Amino acid sequence: MSRKGGGWPQGYGLHSLREIDSTNAEAARMAASCHAPVWITAERQTAGRGRRGRAWASPEGALAATLLIRPAEPAGTAALRSFVAAVALAEAFETLGAPAGAVTAKWPNDVLLHGCKAAGILLESASAGAGGGLAWMAIGIGINLSGAPDAALIEAGAVPPASLAEVLGRPVDREEMMIALARAYAAREAEFVAQGFAPIRSRWLARAARLGAPIRARTARETLDGIFDTVDETGHLLLRNGDGLHRIPAADVFF
Repeated sequence: MSRKGGGWPQGYGLHSLREIDSTNAEAARMAASCHAPVWITAERQTAGRGRRGRAWASPEGALAATLLIRPAEPAGTAALRSFVAAVALAEAFETLGAPAGAVTAKWPNDVLLHGCKAAGILLESASAGAGGGLAWMAIGIGINLSGAPDAALIEAGAVPPASLAEVLGRPVDREEMMIALARAYAAREAEFVAQGFAPIRSRWLARAARLGAPIRARTARETLDGIFDTVDETGHLLLRNGDGLHRIPAADVFF
């Protein structure tokens, strides 16, 4: 994969691999010696992982990419980059031809095409020690380009998978996808750093899947059914039911 031509964003590096255990794991290994933002991509992952330590399937035709950065914000603020990444992914899909109405964001970390999961996001980081800052952050993104995991392997109640090629009706190569994603992310990162979470939150909510509709949120302690009310200024999901308004920092969401 090359950065030449196509408008690769200034200030971002690119480290391309044929195969790796995990692009997020590679980011952790590179963190000590890498001081500028760099995208790490792989054609194949042998030990990809998702949220809560789950295995992440990397079917043929998928793209694994991780952005390694050094956030200046406190950890809680830096974690809002999951929304930055989701908005950038949605915009990249649209740049490549996906209809705007077909692209939605599923809290907390997925991007959907026509209601099916096309991409997932996983943030990992290391503390800088005292002060609440981070030494580095890895923004891992898995995209179904021309292939998707077997629907039979998906957890009951979870959204089914889809590939970008299915929606566009044409193949999408990794370089085309990465240039679109890197450009979109650079624009949203600049907005986030300059203006904070508010404009990113507005962009995300404009694409939010099931906003105002019934959902099920399963946390580590309980399962809650209710109406997806909004996402607040700290990125927490607000769910409303007969017991009132619940503020949820982390959960698996089912439609």
